[in-house]
Amino acid sequence: MKGKTPAESASTVTLVMQLIHANSAGFIHGGEIMKLVDTTAGVASMRHSNGRVVTVEVDSLTFLAPVHIGDLVTLDAVVTQAWRSSMEVEVRVKREDPRTGDQEQTTTAYLTMVAVDEDGRPVRVPEVLAETQDDIRRQREANLRREERIRIRARLESEA
Repeated sequence: MKGKTPAESASTVTLVMQLIHANSAGFIHGGEIMKLVDTTAGVASMRHSNGRVVTVEVDSLTFLAPVHIGDLVTLDAVVTQAWRSSMEVEVRVKREDPRTGDQEQTTTAYLTMVAVDEDGRPVRVPEVLAETQDDIRRQREANLRREERIRIRARLESEA
């Protein structure tokens, strides 16, 4: 199985936030952003694995700034690392005021996606072929987050 670079699976989605996405104060619901993050991570991981994927974990999702009705929201997703059947995907979200062009990052998230066959069983995924120093850094950090997830899971299972 031939590996893929992060650039080969990168996914970008841009949407205008509407009244239907917001609460009564005019802020976009965090759950709406979470849904978009999951969808965009799914696209990047499908591109990397060439098939179906499922979300198995949201490692972190941090809201840094609010999004308002009328803002343009851009989500950039990239597969940071791949193991046997799982992939970590980084998603960065930024808002843009279309009237001024001002932009700011609003959200950062890391999700673990698993490639599955038609019966929902895990399948192998290509390795991530780092091309840039950022790719190498992302891989290293992804491996550290994975080690921590494994430690946490083991501790929770031992307490059960």
